[in-house]
Amino acid sequence: MNNDLFDKNNVENFEVPLAERVRPKTLEEFVGQKKILQQDSVLRNIIELNELTSLIFWGPPGSGKTTLARIIAKKTDAKFVPFSAVLSKIPDVRQAMKQAEYNLKNKNIKTILFIDEIHRFNKAQQDAFLPFVEKGIIILIGATTENPSFEVISPLLSRCRVVKLEKLSDEDILQIIKNCFKNPESGIKQYRKLFDEKLMKYIAGYAGGDARVALNTIELIIKAYGNQKDSLSIEQTKELLTKSNMFYDKDREEHYNIISALHKSLRGSDPQAGIYWLARMLEAGEDPMYIVRRLVRFASEDIGLADPQALIQAVAVKDAVHFLGMPEANTALTQLVVYLATAPKSNSVYSAYKKAADHARETSHLPVPLHIRNAPTKLMKELEYGKDYKYAHDYKDAYIFQRYFPDKAKDQKYYTPSKFGYEKEIKKRLNWWNKLKENSKKNHDFGSG
Repeated sequence: MNNDLFDKNNVENFEVPLAERVRPKTLEEFVGQKKILQQDSVLRNIIELNELTSLIFWGPPGSGKTTLARIIAKKTDAKFVPFSAVLSKIPDVRQAMKQAEYNLKNKNIKTILFIDEIHRFNKAQQDAFLPFVEKGIIILIGATTENPSFEVISPLLSRCRVVKLEKLSDEDILQIIKNCFKNPESGIKQYRKLFDEKLMKYIAGYAGGDARVALNTIELIIKAYGNQKDSLSIEQTKELLTKSNMFYDKDREEHYNIISALHKSLRGSDPQAGIYWLARMLEAGEDPMYIVRRLVRFASEDIGLADPQALIQAVAVKDAVHFLGMPEANTALTQLVVYLATAPKSNSVYSAYKKAADHARETSHLPVPLHIRNAPTKLMKELEYGKDYKYAHDYKDAYIFQRYFPDKAKDQKYYTPSKFGYEKEIKKRLNWWNKLKENSKKNHDFGSG
């Protein structure tokens, strides 16, 4: 290991991460986001014409949100005050607001308040910014990886322009890597020999659109192999990089995107894609019990009675996952994914419950008809609980028509079996019972209620 990895001319920067040392300071240095930064685009005009307005930068990690905020502040001669949603508290916010108001009134200096991970601020914290944004005391620039429609309070969001950043391309990342070796502030020029074109392209692909991951990987390689004279092999690099760097965050949007991808792949009867998304989650360290809970739900929501075995299989795999743990349970989960993907699909049960729930909310005041009430006591029997109830087994075919809906509610049809799988058999049974019902009504003249 090399104990003197970085250029001695940059000793004061040793503790500063490479990604920070090479952060672009101008739009000309900035790589990527061509769509939002092209000539005459809204963001470009805001920056070049110094027409500051509050912004929300929404985009994946490492796409340039913080860098753009700093470039805006530098270009417009505004004071840049960074806040961390994780570390900052409301008293810190109030103090910053007080200073911003003083600078604006007495020095005519605008303040850009940059809030990293604004989605992590709660409602009360976000409310604290609102009056200062409304009065123009601060220009708020928030950065978030989450959909601001759900994570930023409406009054604040309505006063900001949302700018959507895209994931950087592999070509963008490759250019950033090459630029970092040319940047005199990087302190790593002498290590360029470790990185041939093939390795840099591999790192660009590995970074998955995140510039910070790419630069952190460069730094990690230099720390591990700085003394090596020849270029590093991809195999050596793979050994160095652990699966903890997979692009999956169990608390953020990608978590929900991938479970959604799994669910929709199974609904679309694509077992190959289903296995892929399952592997993406398991290899990134997702809790297997979370996955199997979603699969149990899928078995009833998207398959239901078209294949009653689906739910049995799902519950069995739940027990297997609990018993085996990971990694042994990965095959049981794969087996379930394949079974669910290839099972006949029906959302009849799901739709039936939704219809019934709506009707139940509308008619929740209606009482249970007397004839189907429980009558365990003498008093209840005297009140005619259970009176005239007809015990189905006393009749031919174990069937006799009687109403089971509330007296003032019309009979409803929530469940309609699909034409797939076992529901074809259920449809035959329902048709048979409907025929018995009509005959029973004729013979006993009960009416329809």
